[in-house]
Amino acid sequence: MILEEEIINFIEKEFWKSNLNSDSDVFKEVRIDGDDCEELLVKYSEKYSVDMNNFLWYFHYQEEGSLSFSIGNLFFKNPRQRVKEIPITPKMLTEFANSKKWTIDYPEHKLPKHRYDIFINRVLIISIIIIIILVKI
Repeated sequence: MILEEEIINFIEKEFWKSNLNSDSDVFKEVRIDGDDCEELLVKYSEKYSVDMNNFLWYFHYQEEGSLSFSIGNLFFKNPRQRVKEIPITPKMLTEFANSKKWTIDYPEHKLPKHRYDIFINRVLIISIIIIIILVKI
């Protein structure tokens, strides 16, 4: 049986000592987001053999690209902005480690088929590159 203390020690070993307790929002308490959250959860799932097939990242943290300013986000919300946050706690991680399965029952939600926020960002970057090339010629 895996105890919360072991999960907290695992998190603090991966990042740094914090004031985590049973109901702490892990990512806020440890002050991580984006790729760091994903990295922690991959290591967690490997170490404790947790089936993460039901995991939906956008309920828990921002993707790395969303942490900086994005023109596309001015017009279209990214997946994280479309749902209500669900904090991940040591208590939850302990339950999932013992059951070997990620068992959050996510609320009903709908995401668009395409990421228009990313599309706008790519078009903008390509346009800037083309303008720079044309100016140099």
